[in-house]
Amino acid sequence: MRSAWTGFRSPLSHHIEQFVAVKRALGCRFASEDRTLRLLDRFLVDRGLTTLDDITADVIDEFLASRPRRAPKGYNHLLGVVRRLFDWLVSQQVIATSPVRTRPRPETARRLPFLVDPPLARRLLEVARQLPDNHRSRYRGPTYHAIFAVLYGLGLRVGEVSRLQLGDLDFDRDVLLIRDSKFGKSRQVPFGPRLAAVLRAYLAGRPRDRGTDAGAPLFTWSGRQPVHTNSIRNTFRDDIVPRLDVVLPPGTTRPRVHDLRHSFAVGTLLRWYRTGLDPAARLHHLSTFLGHVSPDTTAVYLTITSDLFAEANRRFEALAVPMIGEGRP
Repeated sequence: MRSAWTGFRSPLSHHIEQFVAVKRALGCRFASEDRTLRLLDRFLVDRGLTTLDDITADVIDEFLASRPRRAPKGYNHLLGVVRRLFDWLVSQQVIATSPVRTRPRPETARRLPFLVDPPLARRLLEVARQLPDNHRSRYRGPTYHAIFAVLYGLGLRVGEVSRLQLGDLDFDRDVLLIRDSKFGKSRQVPFGPRLAAVLRAYLAGRPRDRGTDAGAPLFTWSGRQPVHTNSIRNTFRDDIVPRLDVVLPPGTTRPRVHDLRHSFAVGTLLRWYRTGLDPAARLHHLSTFLGHVSPDTTAVYLTITSDLFAEANRRFEALAVPMIGEGRP
């Protein structure tokens, strides 16, 4: 059994703490990076290294080999965190040169995300509603039904949903307060009557021993800790997706819980096209809603689908036909 975390203890301990503090002061949550640096710290301790000079290129390569990553993206993330730490140490004149010599692995063309349309979303939520309880999770079905409804209906990050507290839910104005999200930003997200009904039904049946004060987690099994993001991801992957019998289009990834956020963004763009709105002029609205720093970040989510292509083509034809009739090229 893995021992409890007791703090950084390697020759890098003080420097890692400073590095993480700097990143968080800049508004980065730095959660996954912190976990990676804990692994590096534990590896150095287990190796019995006592000075910064002991941390050579071979040691870094051994650490990377000890944390196998099949996909290039996962390996490059691991390598990138370690590289940024040592580059920062060089910039702070703690060390003269970085011991990281390994190059990133080439990434093949990225597969398209799996997009969930409204009919599939309804099936997904029904499967979630019917999830049975287990010895650790009472009221499991209604809880995951509400979680996935919020993820799909509002396009939130899974961490944002996990961290929601009872006091973040305002039924008077029908808004959710998303606190201290990515880059330290907070925002208010409005929701409609159907999602309000889902949340009211969830709260009506929620066991009272899970807390009733404003600071209690909205989604929780114990009343103290929120439902963990990994639990949400694993439930989606292992308990929901296999029951949906989805057929993956060529070049598409297996469904992931983050695809619900992606589906929200693409679905919003599609609705704008179909109602005659100009997506380009409204992209900053979607960017604000999703909690992005800029519309450029939001554009990453806007995968071209056959529906979007058809709507864009119809928009082009509506503009082009009058121009051709006027003799314009």
